[in-house]
Amino acid sequence: MTTSISTLNTRHGIPGCVTFKQSPGGLALIEVENSQASASLALQGAQVMTWAPKGQSAVIWLSEAAKFAPGKSLRGGVPVCWPWFGPHASEPNFPAHGYARTTSWAVVSTAALSDGRTRLVFELPSSEATRTWWPHDTALQLQITVGATLEMDLVTRNNSPASVEIGQALHTYFQVSDVRKVEVHGLEGCAYLDKVDGGLRKHQHASVTIAAEVDRIYLDTAADCLIEDPGLQRRIRIAKRGSRATVVWNPWLEKANKMGDLGDDGYLNMLCVESANAADDVVTLAPNEEHHLWVRYSVETMS
Repeated sequence: MTTSISTLNTRHGIPGCVTFKQSPGGLALIEVENSQASASLALQGAQVMTWAPKGQSAVIWLSEAAKFAPGKSLRGGVPVCWPWFGPHASEPNFPAHGYARTTSWAVVSTAALSDGRTRLVFELPSSEATRTWWPHDTALQLQITVGATLEMDLVTRNNSPASVEIGQALHTYFQVSDVRKVEVHGLEGCAYLDKVDGGLRKHQHASVTIAAEVDRIYLDTAADCLIEDPGLQRRIRIAKRGSRATVVWNPWLEKANKMGDLGDDGYLNMLCVESANAADDVVTLAPNEEHHLWVRYSVETMS
């Protein structure tokens, strides 16, 4: 049974800081406001939709044409891909990128921290429907800390008697002034799988620039990535732990038009740089073992 907005506010709302609301499409939304930043989230997918440090432009991009509908993925923000990344390995009819991003999560707790940040903790419930896709006894929790930086910690625990294999990603859409004019640093020297070119393995020699459709899985990379955006005079720093794969994605014009929910020229104002466990970096969890996929996003001013 879906928890009502009034009940959510009674149990987990924090006056002047955390407020639960309902979208026109019927989704439960969360507005977060504190002295350091503002953010919005959807309970479906435990999905961060927007985040902006005080006095700064939005860092997380949400499409102006995003469709707020139960069971439909929300274009933009930080979708949680879990427990597989991309299409299912053996069941093509299973949902792409898993089911976590289109399932309503439960709120575990909310807290106004002493340092001014706000922490929200969610867990993914299992049901008869989800067990048809994922019969394993695993617990999934997401801890989100909103402040001058945005931190996310996706924790999978294997409670089953056998090992399980997890593929996952925080599929983050970053707001950029013009994707044709930004550079991504931190992937120089890395090998990558070029999914636009049949999955061919290639090598990144310089910074990553975008001038056409890009869909790449960079391999064996744990270093920070920096999105350098001269139009907004800032660098977005992406730090991570528990991941050695980085996905860079922009659909470009033709594919964006077919999607129908990126908005007019929306592809020019977004770039996905995703911290992932994908390709040769999937995670095998032994019984009673847990894995943390942790990221921290921060903004640096360009001089």
